[in-house]
Amino acid sequence: MSVYTELTFAQIQAFADQYGLIVTQVEPIENGIENSNWFVDFSDGHHAVLTVFEELNFEQAQGLAGLLDGITQHGLPVAAPYLNTAGQRLGWLADKPAQFAPRLQGTHPMQPTLVQCQAMGQGLASLHVAMQTIDFTKPNAHGQAWWQQTAAELRPSMTDDDQTLLDQLFAQFAHTQAKFGTLPQGLIHGDVFRDNTLFMGDRLSGILDFSECCHDDYLLDIAITLNDFGSDWPSVTLDQHKATAFIQAYQVFRALTPAETTALPIYLAMAAGRFWMMRLQVAQK
Repeated sequence: MSVYTELTFAQIQAFADQYGLIVTQVEPIENGIENSNWFVDFSDGHHAVLTVFEELNFEQAQGLAGLLDGITQHGLPVAAPYLNTAGQRLGWLADKPAQFAPRLQGTHPMQPTLVQCQAMGQGLASLHVAMQTIDFTKPNAHGQAWWQQTAAELRPSMTDDDQTLLDQLFAQFAHTQAKFGTLPQGLIHGDVFRDNTLFMGDRLSGILDFSECCHDDYLLDIAITLNDFGSDWPSVTLDQHKATAFIQAYQVFRALTPAETTALPIYLAMAAGRFWMMRLQVAQK
């Protein structure tokens, strides 16, 4: 989250008028890469996040709002946008789609505990199950086709060792695909890193930023999340106790197939490889 569209207090209050709310304080949120965001306090004591969508059009942002609303109906801690006085979750601000959503409480788990890893495993599985009931369609913008194309573009600037590592990763992933075929799929979050979650103690109190939500292998989402939550920070090696706790907790709500269990190690490597490519791509721009 960040700020790219500059707004005055008066503009934000005019938008809040559509919700029957009186703004008392506004604070820009400076970190992030996609949308403009502010913390907003209201006179009735509520605290919200104002988001101006910089990349999504109105229809896309409206679909995302519907997704979040559907998830909240399953009791999961996500920030579904407020309804305005016209019964709509999305409006226009500075000629861009915009929304108010509740500001979820908690802090990012920068050093996840074993219990927090368990809570995240349960939360991710619950999210996967909940999204099976929601009508939302979006391909993975950073899926396998993107990964292969980006790797080819970056290869000339990579060291020989990095190219060899990438070749090994592609070869092992291709072997896994040939062996198991299509693994269980559905809507995934696609970006459950520690800074996209909130915890109140050991309780998961928020899952944030669904901009990467898409249709892909559940195991990809598991691998992305486990890589971050299960690493023994500041070391990037996987803590096996945390990994086991995470997977066992996940399976309480959605059991992994034997193929998923066998393929998990290469998916952990593949997920790390994709984000490696994303970082290298950004660094070259």
